[in-house]
Amino acid sequence: MHKHNKHSKDYNFKVLIKDSPQLAEFVFESQYGKDTIDFANPKAVKSLNSALLKTHYGIQYWDFPDDNLCPPIPGRVEYIHILNDLLKTSGLKNEITVFDIGTGATCVYPLLGHTEYNWNFIASEVDASAYNNAKQIVEKNNLSNHIECRFQDNPQSILNGVLHSSEKITASLCNPPFYKNEVEANENSKRKLKGLGNSTNDLKRNFSGKANELWYPGGEKAFLHNYLYQSSLFKTNCFWYTSLVSKKELVKSMQSSLKKLGAADVKVLQMSLGNKISRIVAWTFLTKEEQKDWKV
Repeated sequence: MHKHNKHSKDYNFKVLIKDSPQLAEFVFESQYGKDTIDFANPKAVKSLNSALLKTHYGIQYWDFPDDNLCPPIPGRVEYIHILNDLLKTSGLKNEITVFDIGTGATCVYPLLGHTEYNWNFIASEVDASAYNNAKQIVEKNNLSNHIECRFQDNPQSILNGVLHSSEKITASLCNPPFYKNEVEANENSKRKLKGLGNSTNDLKRNFSGKANELWYPGGEKAFLHNYLYQSSLFKTNCFWYTSLVSKKELVKSMQSSLKKLGAADVKVLQMSLGNKISRIVAWTFLTKEEQKDWKV
C-alpha cells in the first residue's frame, strides 16, 4: 500500500464511531479480539466507508441508494496516490484537473482527489440517477467550485460528448466495469461471498452495484479498447490517460493497440492492497516537446 495511504493499518473503530455513531451497530469483536464488521453485509460496508470519508477526509455528506456500488475507500485513495506520483514525476504539480470517467452515484474519486491534493475534477456519468446523486453529494459538501459533474447521454461514448475539443485536462482516471453480463458478475459474487463465509445462495454483493457499474457488452476488454480508441481522438487534450486494469492478460493487448494508435509512452503501475495485486495502465500521446510546452 502507498506510504501516504491512511488505511495501511487496522481501522480505529473507536475514533470512527466517535465521528459516525451509526457505525456502532455494525461493529463487533472478532475471534481474535479485534473490532471488525461483517464485510458481507452491504449496510455495514456502506457505514464503514462513510465513516472513513468523514473522519479522514472531512466529507460530511455521502449518501446514495443501497443498490449502487459502494466503493472501498482504501482502494480508491490508493489509485489517487499512485496517480499523484505519476503527475509529480512528469513535472505536473500545479492547477491539476482530472477527468473521472464514470464517477458513479458516490463521486468518490473526485472527493478523495480534491481533499488529498486539491485537484479539480470533471466527473462524467452515464446513469441519470447516479449523476443526480453525485451532483447532490458535491453540492452538499460545498465542492461545486472544484468538481463539475457532466452527464454522458450516449452509453457507448466514453469521452465524446463530455470532453470538449478545446479542453485541457491533466489526467483521466477510470475504474472500468469488469464483467460481460450479469451471469459473470453473479459468479464472481458467489466466490466472494464464499470467501467471506456467507451462503453462496445469497447473491447480494457486499459492495452492491448496478448493471452499468459492473458489466459492459464484451466486458472489461471491450470497454478498455473503446476507451483507448476514443482517447486517440483527443491526443493533445490530456497529458496522462489512465485506467485500472483488473486482468493482467489485458495489458499486452492494450500496449499493442496503443502503439498502433500512436501513443508516445505507456506505463504499467502496480497497485497492491493486502494480498490483491492490480495495476494502472497510463498512456500519453504527447511528444517530449509537447510535454515540455504543457508544463510552461
